[in-house]
Amino acid sequence: MADRKKLSYASKKSLYGYGFIGLWLLGTLIFFLIPLVKSLWYSFNEVSIDTGSMITEWAGFDKYKGVLTADPYYTEYLRDTLIETAWKTPMILIFSLFIAVILNQKFRGRVIARAVFFLPVIIATGPVYKIISGDMNTTGNAGGGMQFSTMFSIDLMGELLQFLGIYGLSDRMSDMISAIADNVFSIVWSSGIQILLFLGALQNIPPSAKEAAELEGATAWEYFWKITFPYVSPFILANFIFTVIDSFTSPTNKVMERILAMGSDWKFGEAAAMAWIYFGTILAAIGMISFAASRFIYYETD
Repeated sequence: MADRKKLSYASKKSLYGYGFIGLWLLGTLIFFLIPLVKSLWYSFNEVSIDTGSMITEWAGFDKYKGVLTADPYYTEYLRDTLIETAWKTPMILIFSLFIAVILNQKFRGRVIARAVFFLPVIIATGPVYKIISGDMNTTGNAGGGMQFSTMFSIDLMGELLQFLGIYGLSDRMSDMISAIADNVFSIVWSSGIQILLFLGALQNIPPSAKEAAELEGATAWEYFWKITFPYVSPFILANFIFTVIDSFTSPTNKVMERILAMGSDWKFGEAAAMAWIYFGTILAAIGMISFAASRFIYYETD
């Protein structure tokens, strides 16, 4: 009898848990899993629109072959996106960690400074970013309106290098520096969540670790590499995965724009094939780099 009552109580607790996540499971099934399966099915079919339904005709891997060989833009956009993500992700992580270390210090106006760096997370919509970065004019017309990017049209980086007496850089190095300088706003805009996660990691470092380092006479540089960096290393991997996914799904991403454009043209088979190739590329990139980075991650249980 006691076992039955105990089992009944455990069953009630299980029902409470299932009830709590029930709406989430239902939403995941309706709005994620079913469209996901349909998208995979469409990528292998020629899709046409009929009254009240969509007609599919099996096409095998023809859509994938056409996307990779016949489409004039997709492979170029995919290559450019991979290259941009490859160099921009480390820059975002380095900048986020640097700012988090500064914001973790005690100084006047720290709350305001934290709010400023977290503000893009609140207003991080595609149209807002395009207007501020200059990809969209403020009037909404194709041919008119002032762009915010005109405020940054001066070659400030070139003038700075000349002021510092740095000449004779190779064209490739100059292009790389210019690309980083031109994307400073984008890097800052995309660093809000990462800064927040790094701040949480920094605040979890036990005070005893800093006291022990001070007793041993460790410098600030040694403290960063031997105490701070190991403690935040798990968050580096988490931020890396988040940054890559955020970059690949950005509304300003050319691959995403191409996929949405194909869908708007009623070419659902081609759009689905593009999306699944893109999805596989993202998984492969995250998997390889996560496997390589996992060897350098420190956990307190290690």
